[in-house]
Amino acid sequence: MNSRGLVRGGLLEMRRWMMLIRRTAGVTIGLALLLCCAGSRFVERVSAQSAVAVAGQEPRPTSTPYKGDLSIFEYPDRDEKLHVDRVMDLLGIAPGKSVADVGAGSGWFTVRAAARVGASGAVYAEDINPEAIDYITKRAEREKLGNVRPILGTVDDTKLPANSVDAILILKTYHEMARPIPLMEKLKLSLRPGAKVGIIDRDGDGTNHGIMPDVVEREMAKAGYKRVGMYDFTKSDGQDYFLIFMVK
Repeated sequence: MNSRGLVRGGLLEMRRWMMLIRRTAGVTIGLALLLCCAGSRFVERVSAQSAVAVAGQEPRPTSTPYKGDLSIFEYPDRDEKLHVDRVMDLLGIAPGKSVADVGAGSGWFTVRAAARVGASGAVYAEDINPEAIDYITKRAEREKLGNVRPILGTVDDTKLPANSVDAILILKTYHEMARPIPLMEKLKLSLRPGAKVGIIDRDGDGTNHGIMPDVVEREMAKAGYKRVGMYDFTKSDGQDYFLIFMVK
């Protein structure tokens, strides 16, 4: 064979090897991508399952948190219709006590609790809506309520300080909580010994700005609470029940 034949033969052999390498590399890359995708989906499934496990509760039907005009909660005769003084009496809200208004909205209950506990007490006004927190902050400054402490919480954490409150009121917002069980479990860390948690709401299916009291009791029991009081004197304000819980 002459030199040109040798060169041509060598080139052909090199091309065959290069094609073989490309095919092998393609298969390897394809397998790697397939394994990567499968692994990603597995991780997504595990993450989703872990999220539910960590949350401790599958999301249930709930109402969209209100983000409209906050002044609608300030109608003149609401104190009488809700019997707010009796509500505070039953929750043990007195001078010097520390209270939390969870889902505070406009701060309607916050300012009444602030007047009840006085300068030696404190009221944590918690909400997940930044606009509500801004509204309450300005309101407290305007009305010179130095014992009000606005707190921006999250869906799964009120962000209340540990061992900080003697009483909590959840007024017309429990039906907005998609995963109340883990939320209430975490909330126990913020309660002082003997603290009471009051929930005022109306009958409903979760989606219509109401939740049945038996659902509330069942969820609170799973979160580690026991019911110590049940009242219906709040009906005149359109609220069907007032439940009081303590840690078991």
